[in-house]
Amino acid sequence: MNDFIPKLVTKDSVHNLKIIWSDNKECLYNLRELRSNCHCALCRHEVTGEKLISLDKIPSDINLIKAEVVGNYALHFTWSDNHTTGIYSYEYLRKLCV
Repeated sequence: MNDFIPKLVTKDSVHNLKIIWSDNKECLYNLRELRSNCHCALCRHEVTGEKLISLDKIPSDINLIKAEVVGNYALHFTWSDNHTTGIYSYEYLRKLCV
């Protein structure tokens, strides 16, 4: 079971996603950076983990179209650049929160 579960997932602004976690920690995620940190096989080499997409290849006006819960462990995002294959585990999203 995950230690942290999102209580609220919302867009904080045009460029940021906001997640409030079960421990009430609030995290802001820049959409462009979040998109560039996708771990799907199209964005990361499956064996080496090397990034296959760079930040400069992501549109500066990238938008989050939809966020959906996957089981009890992750969020799935649909992006305005038609990317739909990434799943972001709650654990990974917490690690990205600074």
